[in-house]
Amino acid sequence: MISDQLKDTLVEEIVKGLIGQGIAGLKPVVELLLNGAMKIEREQFLGAGKYERSEERKGYANGYKPKEIQTRLGALSLDVPQVRGLKFYPASLEKGSRSEKALKLAIAQMYLEGVSTRKVQDITEKLCGLEISSTQVSRMTKELDEQFEKFRNREIGEICYLVIDAIYLKVRHNGSVIDMAVLLGYGITPEGKREIVGASASLSEAEVHWREFFQHLQSRGMRGLQLIISDDHPGMKSARKAVFPSVPWQRCQFHMAQNAQSYAPKKSMRSEIAETMREIFNSPSLEMAREMKRLAIETYEKKAPEFAKWLEENIEEGFTVYKFPREHRKKIRTSNGIERVNREIKRRTRVAVLFPNKESALRLVTGVILEIHEEWITGRQYLDMAPLLNRESKNE
Repeated sequence: MISDQLKDTLVEEIVKGLIGQGIAGLKPVVELLLNGAMKIEREQFLGAGKYERSEERKGYANGYKPKEIQTRLGALSLDVPQVRGLKFYPASLEKGSRSEKALKLAIAQMYLEGVSTRKVQDITEKLCGLEISSTQVSRMTKELDEQFEKFRNREIGEICYLVIDAIYLKVRHNGSVIDMAVLLGYGITPEGKREIVGASASLSEAEVHWREFFQHLQSRGMRGLQLIISDDHPGMKSARKAVFPSVPWQRCQFHMAQNAQSYAPKKSMRSEIAETMREIFNSPSLEMAREMKRLAIETYEKKAPEFAKWLEENIEEGFTVYKFPREHRKKIRTSNGIERVNREIKRRTRVAVLFPNKESALRLVTGVILEIHEEWITGRQYLDMAPLLNRESKNE
């Protein structure tokens, strides 16, 4: 559907720009790429290229609207394609600007509220290309908050597996700097796709905050939940039992293996204990895992009694995964799947360092996770859910 002339012209102009100006020509090249991508999007949206006659055509192009956006390369001058009588806005422009805008806004707020240092001021100028006025901050805040709130409060639907975690960001609160908890969750749908289902900011991981997090998921229509996967977060157990009393919990095996090493009586035994935990969790069946557990307790009850006691009291929380299809166990036995989300959030927030308030931090987090969510739901299938769904139909 994309016209060959458009593709050839775009490639030729990009090559000319790079050959003629090299690295210094990156800014005009990016402008060409974005403008070209938006033209292609419009052709795909309309179902026909420029001057093309087609029965599939849905509408007609209506010129361009100039728009300037601020990026790390400086101000980009773009021509946003318009469509006559139909609602159209290029995703190539919108998707790439959300988290960037949220990051700029978070830093700008610190600057305007007197929180920033000279270093943060320099970062603001490098990121935005200019100083940001309070009017611009207010307008950007309103625009982002409406979009992000809609995402965080959207209907969810059926979720088979729920993976949850929490990360901490530094925030000013009542004149002090605190570590604020950001509670996050993603779900795996019956179609085998992942999607971000929840994000909330709270002052701690207390039971009341986890309970509110779970209740919010419920109020948005989350149903069909069969398993919750997480680390042993403070307050989470009580909240889970109060809101989802019949849903099994799988404690993250990776974090359990790390926790186990802290019970080693001497440093030299940590690797040995870690290997023992791996052998238990890699057992092909629940019966074998329990036998490995019994042997480990016998082995360590004298040379590492605290580890043996911890193992006996806690290891069963890591065995829930054996009740689920073998094909799924590798991806649902840990909460590592959400680690990529955490790493990306931390990478973005490294620049901001300190947020002036809870709202600013949640705004930036939402900008990041919205991009990840869109990548997941439009990407390939994460899990083949047939083994789980077939098992359910047999039990009915």
